[in-house]
Amino acid sequence: MASSFVLPHALHGDGPHKVIAVHGWFADRSAYAPVVPDLDRASFQYALVDLRGYGEAKDTPGAYTTAEGAADVLDLADRLGWERFSLIGHSMGGSVAQRVVATAPHRVRRLAGVSPVPASGLPLPPEQWELFSTADTKPEHRRAILDVTTGGVRPAAWLDRMVERSLAVSDVKAFRAWLDSWSGDDFHADLEGCTTPALTVTGQLDPALSAELMRGTWLRWFTRGELVDLPVCGHYAMDEAPLALIRVVEDFLRADGA
Repeated sequence: MASSFVLPHALHGDGPHKVIAVHGWFADRSAYAPVVPDLDRASFQYALVDLRGYGEAKDTPGAYTTAEGAADVLDLADRLGWERFSLIGHSMGGSVAQRVVATAPHRVRRLAGVSPVPASGLPLPPEQWELFSTADTKPEHRRAILDVTTGGVRPAAWLDRMVERSLAVSDVKAFRAWLDSWSGDDFHADLEGCTTPALTVTGQLDPALSAELMRGTWLRWFTRGELVDLPVCGHYAMDEAPLALIRVVEDFLRADGA
């Protein structure tokens, strides 16, 4: 039975190549706001979505898992009439995007992960788990995570703004539940040998989701995997290097001449 829930989304552009973009743990679809003005709207049509527990879906009940998120994305594609589409996923959203590929590989043209959580999950050592698992109710822990994953070099006002947005656009219980899923879910066996073209973009200042980690995960599973490691950039490429990110991702998407 089809769900009555539709992922809240905003469409940008009217190009023939359809793309669904999924945000990460700390934000709703406004995570992509810095890149929106400079997207190629003639070549692509982007659907930026809000996962359950975020943005316009902040009060939507759910399991808050990567599997549920992937099902919601596929349902939205059906409703938009997009039989085939590409995916962009940032961090946690990268895990959701990989779930979509694992579930319906025939529907996905290309996959671009921006500092994506691998399909094997991201087990955190005890001290990091303490920091992450209490960030739902402790804004200072959200700030510490932002600071560490961007190399400790970003302005204080930016860190504060990112925390404020994170608190405003996410439901506390959903935020905490999503952590269990993206950190603990391991479905990489469903992707081994996958032939979907798959780009991962990492930031050299991000110690957590590094190029090294992607070489041992993403590039092993995707037979047509590619890696770009952006200099002077951490975990939040949309904010830290928006123009470089657009160029890398759109060049990759455009390489599909289908």
